[in-house]
Amino acid sequence: MRGDEQLQSGLIMMTSLEDVVPDDHPLRAIRRLVDGALAEMRPTLAALYASRGRPSIAPEYLLRAQLIQILYAIPSERRLCEQLRYNLLLRWFVGLPLDEPVFHPTSFTKNRDRLLTSEVATAFFEAIRSKAEAHRLLSAEHFSLDGTLLEAAASLKSLRPIEESTDDEQTPGGGRNPSVDFHGKRRGNQTHRSRTDPDARLAKIKGKEAKLCYRGHLLSENRHGLIIECELTPASGTAEREAGLRLLGKERGRRRRRRLTVGADKGYDCRDFVAGVRALRITPHVAAKDRYSAIDGRTTRHAGYAVSQRRRKLVEEPFGWMKVIGGLRKLRHRGTARVAAIFTFSAAAYNLVRLRSLLAEPSTG
Repeated sequence: MRGDEQLQSGLIMMTSLEDVVPDDHPLRAIRRLVDGALAEMRPTLAALYASRGRPSIAPEYLLRAQLIQILYAIPSERRLCEQLRYNLLLRWFVGLPLDEPVFHPTSFTKNRDRLLTSEVATAFFEAIRSKAEAHRLLSAEHFSLDGTLLEAAASLKSLRPIEESTDDEQTPGGGRNPSVDFHGKRRGNQTHRSRTDPDARLAKIKGKEAKLCYRGHLLSENRHGLIIECELTPASGTAEREAGLRLLGKERGRRRRRRLTVGADKGYDCRDFVAGVRALRITPHVAAKDRYSAIDGRTTRHAGYAVSQRRRKLVEEPFGWMKVIGGLRKLRHRGTARVAAIFTFSAAAYNLVRLRSLLAEPSTG
């Protein structure tokens, strides 16, 4: 017998959002780690707000929402707020009760200068890293270093000569996407800047045309591939090596009495970089060039050099995740400060995903 559909909406009975999320859902383990990190950050967050006045949206809500946007590759803050209205799983993760309205997308805009900063992102990243260190998941001696280009949220049409302040190169036919004729004109970082994002720099991508980019740098440990340091800089030919020395200097400061090694690709096989690494009392396990290499038999003769060359590829996995899932293939924010903050948040999100998997594995000891 054919059944009839129910035209009247039924009632959903639940005591709380906890009833909706399964006990073994992956987000539960990530939420516990995030809550622990935000608890450590309470003094930092409290210092960002005045002691009097109208209560604001809890910064924990906005930071968890920023994190869930990265984890689920949600393309915009407007789409994120839309999903929070009907997706109970995401609403539970953010911590927003059912009887509270979802905040407006402009809440992110108004709080961006306060929360989307390098200081807040770094504090969150370090809190997540401390969780990994507390579970003894980090290697204390062997690391890998690498960098990648991140395409800026700016078009080549926005390039203008530094000394000019008028749209001299625009051709008739205005609108939001005017025609620009660069035929026969040379453009470079020394002579031109983007009006959309002045901090972005032209960088040549192998096999492709030059684009406006930033450069992200990661230092990972070789045991599980977790990120222990990150930094974002303008794109330049020497940015990778200069940022690499800064990241290694920070790690050396935390591990003063250990002998460290760092693996890297051939782009780091430069005499200045190798000498700088050795000055930090770190062994440079850098892939040697075929000619004019700064790496000699003192390094390559040891078995650990070959191991570092295999393990250094772990540092490339976070870049892939951060671009495909984290939304960094094409940046949505502009300016070094904001891009650096979202880059650091994405690095922390990658560590959270890895930690959830590592802590779920049965102990072998």
